[in-house]
Amino acid sequence: MMKNQILLALVLYTSLFHFLEISSGQNHPIYSFNQQKNHEGSSNLIDLKYHLGPVLTSPINIYIIWYGKWDPNHQSTIRDFISSISSPAPSPSVADWWRTVTLYTDQTGSNVTRNVALSGQFSDRAYSHGKSLTRLSMQSIIKNAVISSSSGRPALPLNYSNGLYLVLTSPDVQVQDFCRAVCGFHYFTYASVAGATVPYAWIGNSGAQCPGMCAYPFAWPGGGPPPPTGSGVMGPPNGDPGTDGMISVIAHELAEVATNPLINAWYAGDDPLAPNEIGDFCLGVYGSGAGGGYAGAVGKDSKGNGFNLNGVKVRKYLVQWVWDPVRGRCFGPNALD
Repeated sequence: MMKNQILLALVLYTSLFHFLEISSGQNHPIYSFNQQKNHEGSSNLIDLKYHLGPVLTSPINIYIIWYGKWDPNHQSTIRDFISSISSPAPSPSVADWWRTVTLYTDQTGSNVTRNVALSGQFSDRAYSHGKSLTRLSMQSIIKNAVISSSSGRPALPLNYSNGLYLVLTSPDVQVQDFCRAVCGFHYFTYASVAGATVPYAWIGNSGAQCPGMCAYPFAWPGGGPPPPTGSGVMGPPNGDPGTDGMISVIAHELAEVATNPLINAWYAGDDPLAPNEIGDFCLGVYGSGAGGGYAGAVGKDSKGNGFNLNGVKVRKYLVQWVWDPVRGRCFGPNALD
């Protein structure tokens, strides 16, 4: 069974927000104040190594499980982001961002694929496993989605060759460690639970529970009254802090699933159950000059909302950078250098 060692230290906010990765393992962490740990500039402190395991070199078929009751507009925002990974859009684009992920290779020299497609969806509106979930619940939710039938056919296939499953929980669903220590995580299913070993990720919508933790910079970590001047809070480009915040966490987890699907490929650290992966090094980095709670140089749309990537259907997104193994630093296509 997966064991995650998580250190959580939340300190009262000050006038400047500084962020630190506080979880380990296959988690997208939340942040604590007054500290930072990112590598927007090149760094020789990163001991990222390849451990000979597979990366996702075949075209990726993504299957989304919408757990709970979802706003159709928010679903469209997420679907369009997935579609943007392998679709052309004005630069800097989501597809440009994914090209950094494709720089990672397996032991044969094959790169992570550029082909990512949304291949199926399942709506679990009945909360099949309740509104309070554990980490292991995600595997049972996946099993439920592949054994549920519609017109006599499985709702989703159990694609063990090139499937990747996203369990996305609605704002009213509580998940073990959510908001307290993590915003998302990835792992792989146990054949004894789901019927096969497949990579998956869970990401929660934090809009009603902890937007200041999991949807920053679209919400203020301090909570309460409006944020002070200079807090760095931006408007969400697609109109909803919880959903726009999820986009960056989804991107983070997809990048790490692609480069470390079975927790034996690309990571830093001696413990494969508590690794630092390519998204973890760049938390809070969205543009050049990022640090100390400053997201970096990003664009603003006509309404003043922050973004750094363009997607399909004229969508705009704000997505954290990932570690570039060639440049030896965090990088995104909106970089100024």
